[in-house]
This record gives sequence, structure tokens and C-alpha cells, in this order.
Amino acid sequence: MTETAYIYESLRTPRGKGKKDGSLYQATPIWLVRTLLKEMQQRHSLDTSLVDDVVLGCVTPVGEQGSDIARIAVIDAGWDQSVAGVTLSRYCASGLESINLAAAKVMSGMEDMVVAGGVESMSRVPMGSDGGAWYMDPRVNEATHFVPQGVGADTIATLKGFSRTDVDEFATESHRRAAAAWEQGYYDKSVVPVTDMNGMLLLDKDETIRPNTDVATLAGLNPSFIMPGKMGFDSVILDRYTTIENVNHVHHAGNSSGIVDGAALCLIGSAAAGKKAGLKPRAKITMAAVIGSEPAIMLTGPTPACQKALDKAGMQASDIDLWEINEAFAAVPMNTANDFGISLDIVNVNGGAIAMGHPLGATGAMLMTTVLDELERRDLKTAMITLCVGGGMGIATIIERV
Repeated sequence: MTETAYIYESLRTPRGKGKKDGSLYQATPIWLVRTLLKEMQQRHSLDTSLVDDVVLGCVTPVGEQGSDIARIAVIDAGWDQSVAGVTLSRYCASGLESINLAAAKVMSGMEDMVVAGGVESMSRVPMGSDGGAWYMDPRVNEATHFVPQGVGADTIATLKGFSRTDVDEFATESHRRAAAAWEQGYYDKSVVPVTDMNGMLLLDKDETIRPNTDVATLAGLNPSFIMPGKMGFDSVILDRYTTIENVNHVHHAGNSSGIVDGAALCLIGSAAAGKKAGLKPRAKITMAAVIGSEPAIMLTGPTPACQKALDKAGMQASDIDLWEINEAFAAVPMNTANDFGISLDIVNVNGGAIAMGHPLGATGAMLMTTVLDELERRDLKTAMITLCVGGGMGIATIIERV
């Protein structure tokens, strides 16, 4: 590596309910990205010709999210025509993968400044709209041991002994933390309100937080994945995990990530590029890693990905001050924290996707934004960002304040 990759800015939209009655349904995916590009340029009086590329994660890059939305958004936002754009998908890791790729470009010296992040409008482009052999082709289903992620999450809970009350308590705390963070203004710095073409406000705050959520309320919800389990997916798990007699189905809509719309962008560059643009670095990307994990459960990748990043950086889990572990399902961050022996007091301290939603391609970059702001607020040094990934993968990124 010839350069250090610094983070100069990190912004996101609020997360809107990913249905037709959601506040961001009127905003197209490209409008969400355009909003952030314009804010980034205006906030820093950025000479956009200094940016080499925009790397944008999107899990379902079809329809309104197709046609290399990254490059088209650059043009639509009025950025310099020299700025290139590429759209990529690593399933739920796409937003963080974009940041890691941007960092690698800068570290190699191949590029000097890159915008990276992600977008997903789940209200306008529903999950699964792109099809795919993984879940559409019966032969591939069998060969890859495909199981719906919810059944995988329930399997983690079964293997680790997480009860229904355990996961509901975690979900309740996610809502409490998210509501408290918004109330105390912790999200004000980096959340950019979304307006319509006439300048009328569509949304300025995450839309799915339920501050009054409690364990008693969640206890009234029926588990969501009993039926898929009965359709044969429990059998796939039991064939692979012979130490358990049945899958304890504990996850439901209240302790799983919500379907939402949103976008997030980070500005990453070398020291020289930042100086030329008149920017002050906020953090540096220390190390990143991806790894393949067990494909049936599919959600166990964060632990080995984090360990791989720690090993490459010569660090221990105890060196990390704050952790952002995506709340795809409650059992996922609970499992990762358990594996590393870390307290949930330093995990997702301002709430997570159970409370605020998981806009697939954007989430990794949103986690980066959240934890960077919190490191600065607490005057702490290091953070780990990690997500489980479809197909059985994990991703992790370590950042350090400067």
C-alpha cells in the first residue's frame, strides 16, 4: 500500500418505510443518490473534478436502480463529467464493499478520491426483482443448501440457546437506543433530509422507530419462519446440524430488520487529495476483509470476517472501541458479540436495523456514518463495521479516527 485511505465525509438519507405508503416512496433511487451528491458538494464547496469515481452498492440493480445508477446519478447531480461511476452488488454487504473498494483504489495509488456508498429503494424495486438461480432454480437450491435467511437466524438462536425472550429483549433495546439517539440529536449531523422536486420535505427522520416497543408487545407476534421450515427448509438444516433435534423459531417482524428505502455516501481519499480539496480527514480505513461462510445458515460470516480483518491489522477484538453489527435478525449481532466475548454495551449503541430498517445496498455505508459520528462524539478511536451477507459471506471494516 502506498497511500492511506482517509474518510473525509459520510452522509446518509433518513430511512423511509419500504412500502407504497412510506415517506420516500415518491423519491426515486436516483433522487436519493442525487440528494446526497448535491449535499456533499455544497457542504464542502467541493470541486467535483477532483473525484475520480463513484462506487455504489445496490442489491437489486434493475428497473429504476439499473443502468449503472452510480454514473447516471453523477450526471444528474451536476457533478463534473470526468467523474466515473460503477454499481456493484455483494448482497447486503454492497454499501460497505463499495467503501472497501474505494479505499483499495486510494491505497494502491490508482485513484486519489472516490465517493462510495449505496442505495436501495425497496418500496419501488422490491427485493428479489432481479431473480437469480440461487433461489429460483431447484437444482441450484439443492446444490447450495438454500434456506431462507429467517430460518438461518432461527438456527443460530437454536445453536446458541437464544430464547424468544432474549431476541425480543435485544429488539426492544434497538428501538430504545435509536429513539434516544434521535431525541438527543446524535443523527442530526449526517442525516440529510429528502425533499421532492418542489422543495417540499418528504422525510427528515428514520420512519420505522417504535419507541414504545417492549418485550410484552413483541411476545404477541407469531414467529415468521415456521411455515418455510415446515415446507422442508428445517429438514435442510437438520441434515447439516445433527446436534439439534428441531429448529426453535424465534424471529418475527419485530426482531428482524425492517424493509426500508435509503442511501448513504462516504468521501474517501488520500492525504494529498484531501489537502487539494481543502478537506480535513475524520478517520482512516485501517483494514477490511471478506470471507465465505456456511451457506445454509448464511448469517455466520461476521465473526470470521472480523477475525480476518483483526489478524491482518495485528489487532485484537479488545482493541475495538465501538462495534456496528448489522441487525439483519436479532440473533446475528448477539452471536457475533458472543463469539468475541464483547459487551452489547458497545454494539450498535444508537440502535440498528431492527429499529430503523435495512436498505440492503445502503446499509453498510449507513453503519459507517453512524459509528464515525459516535466515535467523534465519545472521543474514541477505533470501530468495527460488519454485516452478514447473502449466500453465506461476511464483511468487516476497521476504521480509526485521526
